[in-house]
Amino acid sequence: MAVNFFNEDIDIKLKDKSKLKTWIKNTIEEEGFKLKDINYVLCSDAYLLTINQQYLNHNTYTDIVTFDNSEKEDQIVGDIFISAERTQENAEKFNVSPATELHRVMIHGVLHLCGYYDKKPEDKALMTEKENYYLAKRIF
Repeated sequence: MAVNFFNEDIDIKLKDKSKLKTWIKNTIEEEGFKLKDINYVLCSDAYLLTINQQYLNHNTYTDIVTFDNSEKEDQIVGDIFISAERTQENAEKFNVSPATELHRVMIHGVLHLCGYYDKKPEDKALMTEKENYYLAKRIF
């Protein structure tokens, strides 16, 4: 079981990696799943736009793209691509710290892997409620 962090075309240093990993694992377990393997790839807007176009046929900028690679229903395996530029912009827009916005997006990806959606208004409301709940449980 592992949570891995990678950078692609940007240089960003995450603080408290071990605490981040524990928080992510605890979230997954509280949702009733087992963590097997999650890879977070922090990248630029341009890099994530290419991923969005190539794999999802979306020609828009986004803060996150999540790929669910799970083979068993109770295990979490996935790749989560996050635009560090977009999370920085959103932090300013929503008047929160860059770390808080990055953590929100990180847990948003986990929630997608746990089966939550955000396309319909009621699904988005539940997703935001879950994000807020788990953000409040951060151990750092």
